[in-house]
Amino acid sequence: MRLCRLALCFFSLLLGACVQAADGGLAGADRAHGYHAAHFDYFVAGDPALPGARHTEFGLALIGGGGNVDAAFRFLVARAGHGHIVVLRATDADDPDDDELGNYYGNLFVSRWGPVASAETISFRDRAAANDPRVADIIEHADGIFLAGGDQSRYVNFWKGTPVQRLLDAHVKANRPIGGTSAGLAVLGRNAYAALGGHSAESKGVLANPFDASVTLESDFLHFKYMENVFTDSHFGKRHRLGRLIAFLARLNAAKTPIAGIGVDEKTALLIGADGIGRLADGSAGHVWIVQPQRAPTQLAAGKPLSMADIRIAQLGAEGDIDLTTRRVRQPVATATITIVDGTLVGDSIAAPIFARDRPEPSEK
Repeated sequence: MRLCRLALCFFSLLLGACVQAADGGLAGADRAHGYHAAHFDYFVAGDPALPGARHTEFGLALIGGGGNVDAAFRFLVARAGHGHIVVLRATDADDPDDDELGNYYGNLFVSRWGPVASAETISFRDRAAANDPRVADIIEHADGIFLAGGDQSRYVNFWKGTPVQRLLDAHVKANRPIGGTSAGLAVLGRNAYAALGGHSAESKGVLANPFDASVTLESDFLHFKYMENVFTDSHFGKRHRLGRLIAFLARLNAAKTPIAGIGVDEKTALLIGADGIGRLADGSAGHVWIVQPQRAPTQLAAGKPLSMADIRIAQLGAEGDIDLTTRRVRQPVATATITIVDGTLVGDSIAAPIFARDRPEPSEK
């Protein structure tokens, strides 16, 4: 049976390549088959030739990574009018995806989170893919978009200043939903941790020096409603990322309109509707953490540990919500106002268990 499936996949890829070679592009009806192009891989589940959604609604799904939250994906599908979903990924330039991995989310959108007309996946292998008209055509006709996890530096490097960046902005402006998990969550705000330093920033090191080489911040990437002055972080509690998020905000807030931080735990999602109200998705395993500094740092300099007072933290659970228009948090599980002196948290609070750790797990970047 597996040999039969592999043969079918090979035939589909070959047919797609032949169509591509024949006319230099892919019309909607020709996208029925996956293929490997020079700069990206394309996978499809469902039927891209079916009509798109008659109606879509604005929506943002902020997913913390570490596992799927079914309700978050169904939120995207519903707001996409059960039409055409496009999944965007990035992979190593020399390591094309196989069919099973490349179509992982596409198959789930069709079989578990749908019904949808189709779920198309584009896996970018370099920046050139973002200038390919076939890629632009697929994104332009998406009713809903989902950004997968991986390495957010690739998203920034591959998309910034390209048609893909402009199309993503236009997609949301047209009241179509978008979501992201892990690295895909990290880039949903205008301000983002770009991870261009080659390794992930750790709270302990960043608190000791907020200008550490690992701290590469992007301040003009995607431009979505309610996310203009929001900074997101993923895998939040498990990887003890509160300290680094505060350091990121300290640097960004030194020169801009106050930016709030949203940290999302693993297997947890914050769903934001057209009214700007964000609530946890049903079935979320953790919490969402709202971080709002109230004053400038007392010490913020290269090579010196961060000192900062009056940082408000709210732990958001299933009963609460946040209004992104006012940043008011209602019915939080718990709140705290914390102080950091010379890179160290002062006192005990809800912040302590997720503030910093000695070292990352071996499996992490």
